[in-house]
Amino acid sequence: MTSFASNALSEAARALEAHPDFRVLRRLLPVNRLYAGPPHGKTRIGLALDVETTGLDRETDKIIELAVQRFRFDELGRIVQVGTPRLWREDPQQPLDPRIARLTGLSDEALAGQAIDEAEATDILASADLIVAHNAAFDRPFVDRRLPTIAGRAWACSMAEVDWLELGFDGKALGYLVSQCGWFFEGHRAENDILALIYLLGHAAPDGETIMAKLVAQSQRPSFRVNAVDAPFEGKDALKARGYRWDPAMRFWSKTIPEDAMDAERSWLLADIYAGHGEPAFHPQSACERYR
Repeated sequence: MTSFASNALSEAARALEAHPDFRVLRRLLPVNRLYAGPPHGKTRIGLALDVETTGLDRETDKIIELAVQRFRFDELGRIVQVGTPRLWREDPQQPLDPRIARLTGLSDEALAGQAIDEAEATDILASADLIVAHNAAFDRPFVDRRLPTIAGRAWACSMAEVDWLELGFDGKALGYLVSQCGWFFEGHRAENDILALIYLLGHAAPDGETIMAKLVAQSQRPSFRVNAVDAPFEGKDALKARGYRWDPAMRFWSKTIPEDAMDAERSWLLADIYAGHGEPAFHPQSACERYR
């Protein structure tokens, strides 16, 4: 694009932004940092991660695309360095569901003979102080099963652990959140999703604090996994509506809650689900145990 054309487009964008009837979205572009100033205090390594899979079942479906990108953040959650993305595809040894092919843009031909470099992927994931995914409850079980040597790493979920409504956002989908920040990208491709996630983590909330800072603070707070073991079948709709997920392997409903919500959750379960016949189990969790 010529300099003249670029300037003309910039002028047009500014004119549209000044009008209340228009919003301008800008394409996300690769960057090597989101904050240009000197880091505050010690820095740590985060890792944005996304997977595409053959389906939703963590026990039987397989990863077909894994993308990771490291970034360095300071004590204020500002992203001071962004690394090079890495992407691997893997042949699932079975034909893709046509819906998955349409969703991801991948094909049997594109995946044929492909494999994740286990050694390289493991080294990169092991180097991170915190692995971040925008739905860690989905991504982590697939990654832990495929790369079991990194199963004990600390994870955070940018979808579940950030109070997006409180911050003035509508919804929790990555593409929708990014668009409300004024950007757009082509979703459902792992390498695009991790770039969008890094941009979102570096975004400043209305109070000036970055999303990354809020996520790190929430990740460090104690939480508990609630297992509604032997809950009556007729309580399934109420459990699902309250945010519980069904674990097909263990055959019970569960969810993660903050420590200060334990008493209220126990009272609700005993009154509305168990009704005097049984009791839920509460297990403490750190970032290393969540979303497994």
